[in-house]
This record gives sequence, structure tokens and C-alpha cells, in this order.
Amino acid sequence: GLGLGADDYIVKPFSPNELVARVKGHLARYEQLTSREVHRDVLRYGDLEIDESGHRVFVKGKEVALPNKEFELLLFFAKNPGIVFSKETLFDRVWGSEALGETATVSVHVNRIREKIEEDTANPRYIETVWGAGYRFRG
Repeated sequence: GLGLGADDYIVKPFSPNELVARVKGHLARYEQLTSREVHRDVLRYGDLEIDESGHRVFVKGKEVALPNKEFELLLFFAKNPGIVFSKETLFDRVWGSEALGETATVSVHVNRIREKIEEDTANPRYIETVWGAGYRFRG
């Protein structure tokens, strides 16, 4: 059984207490491993938390609903803080080179994200406009 991928085994006759103890031990190890995995996928910048694996965004602890492309764009920014990206580059990286559309789509999505995560959209804390160049994420 171990050679075929089993993690543990028990021989007959066995005690029910031993079985329960082994199952609890395996469940505890599983919970440890999975909880570490989830925490590794969370990006934190001030009051903003982006849970990549859970596909969720929180501002000051409150969940903010973002459609898929807004989430992908915000995640791309958060994974690349301090780098200025042109609208063309953002469109290519988030929507893909085969996508049909215009780079104005990027501006619309950035504005929608700002409305949801920024306290003051006129003076954004996270997604900054770099005039003539594009956008930059400030972590």
C-alpha cells in the first residue's frame, strides 16, 4: 500500500482509538499545509488585501467585489509595484495579444477599480497615473 501512494496503514486487529488518532493527525497536517498555501497568496498594501487564490479583494477588512478583468488588472499591478506600464502593455498583459478592443478599456477599468478601492479617487493612493506614460501601482 505504501508503495502505491498511501501515507499510512494500520494492521488488524487495531484499536478504534488508534484509528481516530491517526486520522486526526493526518487532518491536522493537511490543515497546516493548506493554511500556509492560502496565506502565501495574499498581497497586502496598507488597507488593501488581494487574495489571489480566493479571487477576493478587501479594503479595510471589508470585501470589495471586482469583476474578473478588474481583479486581474489589480493583481497584475500589485505583483509589479513601482513599474510604469503603458495602456498598450496593460491591455496586452491582462486581456491578451489576441483580444479585440481598445486601450481605452484599460482607463475605464482603472477608474472602476479606483472607485472601489480608493478613499479619494482624485488623489489615488494605489493606482497612480503617470501622465504621458501610463499607470503605476504604489504599494
